[in-house]
Formats: sequence, structure tokens, C-alpha cells
Amino acid sequence: MWYECKIKYRKTDETGLQKMATEPYLVDALSYTEAESRINEEMSAYISEEFKITNIKVANFAEIHPFENCDRWFKSKVSLLAYDEESGKERKTNMYILLQANDVKEAFDNTTTVMKGTMGDYSIPAITESPILDVFPYFSGEEGELEQIEKFNALKASKPEPVAEIEDNMEFEPATEEASV
Repeated sequence: MWYECKIKYRKTDETGLQKMATEPYLVDALSYTEAESRINEEMSAYISEEFKITNIKVANFAEIHPFENCDRWFKSKVSLLAYDEESGKERKTNMYILLQANDVKEAFDNTTTVMKGTMGDYSIPAITESPILDVFPYFSGEEGELEQIEKFNALKASKPEPVAEIEDNMEFEPATEEASV
């Protein structure tokens, strides 16, 4: 399960001035308690001064896809289209995918790459840049942790690995007249 954690700390900007900043990060954890512990551990490596966790919430992402040579995270809304045989109407099921890209066009291309294996029809109604600065996946320790981090960061676009149980993070919207035309 992915948790969005907001961290507040004193940050030095380009001009050398210090100001308070609140930044969101994503961690893979089993509970809120583990998410708090993991974000404390991860951020201690990056922030030398005191920091405060101001919020932890469950993130609404069905899948997370890192792409090589990309520095920003984008949130893609993907609408899966299905025909409801009982009502005879088309039904949309929305899911959100977090993926890396350098711009919106590349985020669209990466979303299309991720969705290549999808059997049904889908549309991509929205892509927005996410404020999330970094993603910290969970590593079991079976392999060397550094090796697993490198694998996560070097995941190729040609081999996306979807997160299981997509339905847990989906929203259902009734089909509109436009969608059934």
C-alpha cells in the first residue's frame, strides 16, 4: 500500500535564504505506523536538520511506474470502458497511475506504454504533474538493497510491473451520453 507523507523542514533556496517548506513523498508500507517509520528513516538520509511529518494519508494510485532518465512524477487518470450487459450502458472505471516523465507529452506516451497490455478499451482524460518529489518502494532484503533500488530506478518502459489489486484504488463513474455514442 502506498502512503503519501508530507514533510515540513527548513530549506535553503537558490539565493541562500532559509524558509519553511512542506513537500510530499510516497512510501510503500503496510500501515500508517510503518509509513511514519519508513519516511523518518528515508528523510534522515537527505535532511540534516530537524523535520516534521505533517500528514500521512493513503495514496490513491493503482500503479506506480518509474521510467529511466526522468525527473518528475505525473498522475495519469485512466478511464477503463466496459459494457454493462444488464443495463445496456457503457460504464467507466477510473484509476490513477503515478509515473515518471520529463513533460506532459512524455507522460502521455509513458501512460500509453503502460496500458499496452490492456485487453479492453480505455481513455486518458487527464494527466497532471504530481507534487510528489520522490517514491520510496519497499524492499524485502532478499537481494542487496542497493541492487533493488537500482532495479527500481532503472525499470524500463518496455517492462512495466503493475501493482496488484487495481480495483481497490478505482473510482466508478456512470457513463455519460457522450461516452455511449
